[in-house]
Amino acid sequence: MDKTKRYLVVGLGLLGGKYALELTRAGFTVDGINRSEGHLQYALDHGYIRSGKTKDFEDLVRQADHIIFGLYPTALLDWFRTYGRLLKPGCIFTDVSGVKTGLVEPIQELCPEGVEFIASHPMAGRETSSVEHAAEVNFAPANFIITPTQRNTPEAIQWVRELAEVLGFRHICTLTVQEHDRMIGYVSQLCHAIAVSLMCANDNTDLCEYTGDSFRDLTRIARINDKMWAELFLWNRENLIAEIDQFSGSLGQLRQALEDGDRDGLEAMFRLSTQRRAAFDPKLE
Repeated sequence: MDKTKRYLVVGLGLLGGKYALELTRAGFTVDGINRSEGHLQYALDHGYIRSGKTKDFEDLVRQADHIIFGLYPTALLDWFRTYGRLLKPGCIFTDVSGVKTGLVEPIQELCPEGVEFIASHPMAGRETSSVEHAAEVNFAPANFIITPTQRNTPEAIQWVRELAEVLGFRHICTLTVQEHDRMIGYVSQLCHAIAVSLMCANDNTDLCEYTGDSFRDLTRIARINDKMWAELFLWNRENLIAEIDQFSGSLGQLRQALEDGDRDGLEAMFRLSTQRRAAFDPKLE
């Protein structure tokens, strides 16, 4: 990656802030745009960005060689419809959005001549939010997913791969937009839906006095950014509903085994879950 290029981060939240921090640490020139003056000032005070603005930022957009959008999908579409025309020819940019269908194609169609959007997703979110917590994020063990389309050039795909490497991601893969959203519906959104449902199933306020690690681990992600996750769920509703239905069928199978007193059936499910979970565990040398 060319360190003479100017980077702009639009949306200095948890991930946008982390991108800015790591790029600055790596020696790149990074500017920022953010709606909140307080969060922008935090990024300036802590050296995440060289300069930044909350308004009248057209000059920063025009000067940027690369842009990272740390915005929700709806906000990104709205922003690009207003300011996308300002991106200069040769600018290649990416996002951090957790849903791609309904976002990638419209943005690519709106791109000015010579400007390219290569979508990507750093799967490194946390239950905390805002730039104040960005330094706590660890990209190394997280997955970085690139979602190219036929509109993307090999140069843009290579750029975003090198970006991921500079940021510290050790596992980088490529999926289509559709494959990404199906996968996210299962491994991310369904997990959050289960955690939220578990916390909302009854008033369990007093359980924190005597619960064990199982409940704490299962519900860690139930401490959730309501606005962001409501948007992501709705944008990917068809995939998520299908995954909820599949999960409900599996839970129903377990319930039926309990109702029937079927110990063999329960043990078979437990063995299968143990076998499949082992694929996620570090391999011993």
